Amino acid sequence: MSNAPREYPDRPWVGIGCIVFREEAVLLVRRGKPPRIGQWSLPGGAQHVGEKAEEAARRELREETSIEVGQMTLAYVFDAINQDEDGRALYHYTIIDFAALWLDGDACAGDDVSEVAWALPHELVAYDLTEAAHEAIAAARIALGLS
Repeated sequence: MSNAPREYPDRPWVGIGCIVFREEAVLLVRRGKPPRIGQWSLPGGAQHVGEKAEEAARRELREETSIEVGQMTLAYVFDAINQDEDGRALYHYTIIDFAALWLDGDACAGDDVSEVAWALPHELVAYDLTEAAHEAIAAARIALGLS
């Protein structure tokens, strides 16, 4: 991992996300550590130097939820940029989301998450996900041919 600061970075941080489906349900995690502690989101985290993007996705998924998935497909890429009052980039994350189908394991909270849930499409509103998370889930359904 880099020692570069996340606040006022000199380059974007690469975040890797996993959008996993078990039939119609999508896997969600409640963040147990900053940033966004207590909020529901998709499993994922920072890519390590020397680690391929898909390797990072599988590692984060194992660390956070203890599950395994089959083939991964690139589903969604977006930039999360927060600016300060002066318009400077306070935070800048480029998020690469992979979509996959659940293969094995019982989802349980690990590493930096406090809770996991399999949410059906009509239940997603209760999890107060970001707009980007909703967009990523929709893109993942299309990428996997689920919609």
